[in-house]
Amino acid sequence: MTPAPRPARRRSPRGGLPGSGIGGAGLAEAGAGPGGAGPAAPSTLPGSGPHTAGRADELTALLAAHVDRLSRALPALRAAAPTLARWGEDLGRRLVAGGRLLAAGNGGSAAEAQHLTAELVGRFDRDRRALSAIALHADTSSLSAIGNDYGFAQVYARQVRAHARPGDVVVLFSTSGRSPNLVEAAAAASAMGAMSWALTGPGPNPLALACTDAVCLPGDTASVQEMHLAALHMLCRAVEQVVADAPPEPDDPDGPDGSALDPALDRPRVVS
Repeated sequence: MTPAPRPARRRSPRGGLPGSGIGGAGLAEAGAGPGGAGPAAPSTLPGSGPHTAGRADELTALLAAHVDRLSRALPALRAAAPTLARWGEDLGRRLVAGGRLLAAGNGGSAAEAQHLTAELVGRFDRDRRALSAIALHADTSSLSAIGNDYGFAQVYARQVRAHARPGDVVVLFSTSGRSPNLVEAAAAASAMGAMSWALTGPGPNPLALACTDAVCLPGDTASVQEMHLAALHMLCRAVEQVVADAPPEPDDPDGPDGSALDPALDRPRVVS
């Protein structure tokens, strides 16, 4: 059966579409130029033009001050290099021997903790054996269950008691060094026989005092977080050097430096 043809749409007397609320004049206002010859010039909305020179200078000065604060804090990070090198050597040996890293933080510091564990489980700068590392905030079901049953101060300590073994390492990130849940995690690490290291803002602070060792960096919250990112990269670089120098395990087909991996994987890391 041949379908009936669709009826043509009826135009209003002024050239608009019935029921559209747009007549001929409305079409011109909606984009047609004079006489319907073409699109009208776009209108300029308030505030859509370029910033005035004075505003641009003000914002540039604001951002320059941010860089200046970071520059003033960087010497403290350089001074922490021997500690981070010692941590890297110790952590590399523990991980190669079958140990595990646990990491935690709150907010932006949780992101730093997960960044660290991702670099170790995957790779930082070279192909090598996989290393055991867990970001404790990433298990959202456990986090919410523990918080609901035991309170937020226990969300990391409970997981440390579950996962940490003697000889493992717990790394805790905090810009303030005063987060109760991280102080509790440090106490749990001690109870389990694990090492605890803190990366914090200005010290002394409760978290640094609760941990086995700490690197306390000066500056405002943003500068401290940015230095924590550099510090965790420094730690990863040291760990990978230690892992590369370690003898391969008898049942490790990849070798400590990934030398037996698929040749297609033997390439520089690509950062997007």
